[in-house]
Amino acid sequence: MAFDYTDLELKFEQVLEIVGDDLKGIKTGRAKPAMVEDVMVEAYGTRMPLKELASITAPDPHLITVQPWDQSVIGAVEKALSSGQNQFNPSVDGQLIRIPVPALTGEKREELVKLVAVRIESGKQMIRSQRTDTKKEVEAQKHQVDVSEDDIKNDLKKLDEITAWYNEKLEQVGEAKAEELRDL
Repeated sequence: MAFDYTDLELKFEQVLEIVGDDLKGIKTGRAKPAMVEDVMVEAYGTRMPLKELASITAPDPHLITVQPWDQSVIGAVEKALSSGQNQFNPSVDGQLIRIPVPALTGEKREELVKLVAVRIESGKQMIRSQRTDTKKEVEAQKHQVDVSEDDIKNDLKKLDEITAWYNEKLEQVGEAKAEELRDL
């Protein structure tokens, strides 16, 4: 009787998604709509992601443009983009908000590459934690009548294979982001 790894794989996929979203927030010096699409804006009495309020484009590598569908939220969008952790420098030009994206220095690029490595390691820790929990579940089957030691051994081997595959996937995501930072 083989162990069911469906829940574990779902959790590992969530880790990949969390880390990927986290890495999206690292500014690469190249303008991309993803840099601002999840900025939360106070509009219509609630907080909404910018992508639900406006059209976001990157017409060139150093500029993002945001065009709210409802002009009454321009001030709120500008405030959200320039406040707190976002630290963008938006300028309103009629019905359009322009966000310049300055080029990165070599030193700043290397800083960001190190940050990517930290975020990837954080993802690996989440994967290890899930692996440990699942390993305990697999080993807890020892006392079941219909589960042999070979079954447990095979299940643990499969667990290690799945974990290694997701760790490799995480490494690839990190390498792609680091490469993107260095190639600008």
